[in-house]
Amino acid sequence: MASNVFKQRSVNLKDIAAQAELSVDMMNQVRAAMLNPTSRKKAPTFNLSQLAALCGTEKGSVVHRMTKGDLPTGALNSTGSRREFTLAECRIWIREYHKEKLRPIGGEAVTISIGNFKGGVGKTTTAVTLAQGLSLLGHKVLVIDTDPQGSMTTLFGILPDTEVEETDTILPLAMGAETSIRYAIRESYWDGIDLVAAAPALFGAEFALPARQMQEAGFQFWNVLNLGIDDVRGEYDVIIIDTPPALSYTTINAFMASNGIVMPLPPNALDYASASQFWSLFSELSGEMLSKRGLDKEFDFIHVLLSRVDSSDATSNIIRTWIQATYTDKVLPVEIPKTTVTASASAEFGTVYDIQKYDGNARTFKRARDAYDQFVGYVESSVRSVWEKQVSAIANSGSVVGKKG
Repeated sequence: MASNVFKQRSVNLKDIAAQAELSVDMMNQVRAAMLNPTSRKKAPTFNLSQLAALCGTEKGSVVHRMTKGDLPTGALNSTGSRREFTLAECRIWIREYHKEKLRPIGGEAVTISIGNFKGGVGKTTTAVTLAQGLSLLGHKVLVIDTDPQGSMTTLFGILPDTEVEETDTILPLAMGAETSIRYAIRESYWDGIDLVAAAPALFGAEFALPARQMQEAGFQFWNVLNLGIDDVRGEYDVIIIDTPPALSYTTINAFMASNGIVMPLPPNALDYASASQFWSLFSELSGEMLSKRGLDKEFDFIHVLLSRVDSSDATSNIIRTWIQATYTDKVLPVEIPKTTVTASASAEFGTVYDIQKYDGNARTFKRARDAYDQFVGYVESSVRSVWEKQVSAIANSGSVVGKKG
């Protein structure tokens, strides 16, 4: 009879160090294969029809507008068969056609945290696609990765373990060595999106923040990131913060710095239960931090996004009703489907917006892309509502801050 005993040798710290080194080396090889030939991500290019769709107009209108010569005219592809536009060129067109929806004079960056107590819910993908989608509506976005695992950083084609120093993260801000986030901002491969990266060293923030709370009179550990982004609020339209899958010190900082929260929530029982725990813990912590000190925090919006929805799973329909009954008007009227499109994009360190040409079913791709487009559209509406409040408040106070995006 064959034995079913699995033989496992003991593992010491030296073995773990060797495993870590092998993992990093393998990750470098995988990324090099996925991101050839440059080993760096490249933004997609767009044809005339795609440009017209991004501008919300007809292809003929774009062709006619090109005759004016005041907007980029793109370039013919290598075969001379069609005209193509870079992402940067497209964004110039988009901002021209979407003038009325851009950040108004007097408005400043609207900050949004993407949060959930649990991993595997699509949190980082939601954060990156939201940033990309908003940039395709003409907005300038800053994304901040506050998760030491650096999943968002990886999606931008940068390896947290080997290509990000602790001085490139929010750690110096948490430790008090810096007071503005500006030192850590870098351009990304995607025009219109700047990045503050993360690295494993960022775990140090979980020790630095409580230590400062005990040692520094008047210090508010939950307010560090909020104060750190003050210096750049006038330079961006939206700031998106990807948080760790836990209610950590950095997660609390992200929430306290935010105008709004987006929680991706798959319709399954474990994720539903985890989300309930998340809000309970956050309520208790905020009460300890703020309410007992006579302080308060107001969010302009909280959105719950049904993510990774498997239409073939009958039980998900039941849990949808639980989610709707629990979160009522916080639930966005759009669902992100669980499809092969998002799975294949993730496998190549990308999102649905990174896909230049999808080799699978066109209808499946359209369903995934349309869902994210709708999600981005709803969030943009919330962003514009915040800008209206900002402008109104400034008008009432008789002063002007910020500048047009």
